[in-house]
Amino acid sequence: MNFLIVIITFFTMEGITWCIHKYVMHGFMWFLHRDHHDHSNEGHIECNDYFFLIFAIPTIVLMYFGTINGFNEYFYIALGITLYGMSYFFVHDIFIHQRFKILRNTQNPYLLAIRRAHKQHHKHTGKEHGECYGFLWVPVKYFKMFFKKNKK
Repeated sequence: MNFLIVIITFFTMEGITWCIHKYVMHGFMWFLHRDHHDHSNEGHIECNDYFFLIFAIPTIVLMYFGTINGFNEYFYIALGITLYGMSYFFVHDIFIHQRFKILRNTQNPYLLAIRRAHKQHHKHTGKEHGECYGFLWVPVKYFKMFFKKNKK
């Protein structure tokens, strides 16, 4: 049952992430997310990186209360959120934005579709007119772009 809680939480985070990205980060907290789109920051740290703390705090609280209460469901929910956050960091920060220069030349269709969808999201430097707010779920059209390009 605990494994199921972790898996369900992990996949539920995609929908939550989509909503937070569209309505919070591109909404009333745009002032923190803006530099991620317009690259107005100087140095390696963006204001956008503060979202890491904003998202980590409730996860830490859930993990704490889940631990002191005998590793109840709160702990496993926090574990699912943590695993999603780790995935986000590796795919978004390392793979897509190349904060560390690895996986540059992949030919994996899924990873290339994620990269393409994220580039489409970033072509808009303002908070309006965005697309592809999700992270792990990629619209089919981005897979089609990859396969169409490779047929030529």
